[in-house]
Amino acid sequence: MLALKLVLPPTLIAGASLAGRRWGPRFSGWIVALPLVSGPVVFILALDQGTSFAAATAHGSLTGAAGQAGFCLGYAWSERAGRWPAALAGGVLGFVLGALGFQLAGRLPVAALVATLVVWISLTLSLMPVVPVDGAKVSFGRWDIPWRMMTGTVVVVAITQVAPAVGPRFSGVLAAFPVVTAVLTVFAHRLVGGFEANAVLRGLLLGMFSFVAFYAVLELTVERVGIVGGFSAAGAAAVATQVLGAAILSRRATRR
Repeated sequence: MLALKLVLPPTLIAGASLAGRRWGPRFSGWIVALPLVSGPVVFILALDQGTSFAAATAHGSLTGAAGQAGFCLGYAWSERAGRWPAALAGGVLGFVLGALGFQLAGRLPVAALVATLVVWISLTLSLMPVVPVDGAKVSFGRWDIPWRMMTGTVVVVAITQVAPAVGPRFSGVLAAFPVVTAVLTVFAHRLVGGFEANAVLRGLLLGMFSFVAFYAVLELTVERVGIVGGFSAAGAAAVATQVLGAAILSRRATRR
């Protein structure tokens, strides 16, 4: 169990970070929309607490997805002030408001909750400020990826430790906080500017549909087919959704 906590999350985060460096900030936001941190958290909770706990945590993570969209919106509009600390504070506030606002929606059946989330994410995309993006590349430095790996690992360990005390749904919301995205966005903002940060956030929003697909399928299947079957089905749903997102990103890039 400890080995999974210490090895799986940082490995996934490092791979996604390297991919984002190769294909740009929007792609990096899109790829980290996958449950690279929260997925291992829920997997470890499933092994430790059982499939019922994991299903409830998956439902909480769906509520947390609304918070992720709120983070993007809060950061993007707060960034207009030009300072990353204020933008980050706005993003955190947006996450809290988004997650709290969906607590009532969280009582809906999975299908209704997913439909509500799709509408909310789409609306958030339309409300994002239009910021021009140039071709500049972000130079994160040699310690960027190790720092992300360490941060993700700390989050996984912390959440799995407090999960039995705070309950499955709140654990799911905590696990959904966009830790890696916050790191990517702040570094992009500091080193290049708001347009680069905005690209990361837009990529995250486009990729969030796969996040929703993962947890919706996981909640519906993990108790019925077990941990391996449930996570396999959820992973397949997330990948299929991401492939569709990649096609959209590629088409938009071609038009430019």
